[in-house]
Amino acid sequence: MNIVFLNTLERHVGDRGTSQSAQVSIAEEQGIWSVHWAAPDEQGQQQQDIWYQGISWDEMLYAFRLGLREKVRSGFSPLVHTDLEPAHGLTGKAKMTQMLTYYCEENPNEEMYESLRTWRREQAVREKKAPYILATNRVLRMISVFLPQSKEELLQIPGFGEQKTALYADDILKLIGECIRTNGFPLDWVASYVDPMKFDGWLLAQKEQKLRMELDREVSKRKLLEIVAGGGSLADLQAQLTMPRRELLLWVEELDREGYDMDPLVEAELTAIPEEEQIKAWNSYESEGDRYLKPVLKSLTGTEELKGKELDRAYEWLRLLRLRFRREKEKFTSQAAS
Repeated sequence: MNIVFLNTLERHVGDRGTSQSAQVSIAEEQGIWSVHWAAPDEQGQQQQDIWYQGISWDEMLYAFRLGLREKVRSGFSPLVHTDLEPAHGLTGKAKMTQMLTYYCEENPNEEMYESLRTWRREQAVREKKAPYILATNRVLRMISVFLPQSKEELLQIPGFGEQKTALYADDILKLIGECIRTNGFPLDWVASYVDPMKFDGWLLAQKEQKLRMELDREVSKRKLLEIVAGGGSLADLQAQLTMPRRELLLWVEELDREGYDMDPLVEAELTAIPEEEQIKAWNSYESEGDRYLKPVLKSLTGTEELKGKELDRAYEWLRLLRLRFRREKEKFTSQAAS
């Protein structure tokens, strides 16, 4: 067994200043990864727990980080420090932004938050934009809690800069009106209200959530690649991954750019499309370019307008054909260059 990582941790126990030592290690043997935790029990006997054993590096790393954070929460401190102390890793503006976010989660103003969300939704419809482009949930949450009452104060909300203030300040300030608030601006007073230990715990929870999302995505990616390699269709991917088809297509395009072979999926989906339609679309990519799909679709349908599922299906196979077109164009360009 090869030990690839080893660290010792300590924590104070009792009132006499005594300490307890433990070790965490990562080992590998014939492609099998394992994470071990060794610490004495109440009788002083050394006990060993296995946090993970398997072939996945990502799952092993997740188990290691999650287990270690739980031990840090229980009072252990590593003698060789890693990224386990999130508050100490943040400084200046980044730390203050996280602190403001934490404070708002602990002290919500749901009524004002919902009013702001309603305004954002209606404004997004008027501008034909995605709501998050106007303002993220985090920004709306901060506005609802800190209740800025002037453009100068609104500018102090992280993530709401000069351009958005110029566009939307009047609407937002009108919503807030003369709402009573207990604290004003600037917001540096928040630091004295936040419990450092609870803030550290919240930051750890945020990291854990991010790790879970990364792991879930890695597992889904592995499944997607297996289905594609086996000749599966978009319907197969949707059934296995429970994701909207549009999100799946965006992900397939992203994986194709990263160099993964998406041709089995392209082949599986294009078998239902008449060859003359594919040739016509290919020629349109050559003449119109491959950046936008609408001109290519128009060249296929003429004056006829597709709607609903027919339109969605047309865009799906055109996106997949575009993957093949771009790959051939890159191959031709590289051959010409050599």
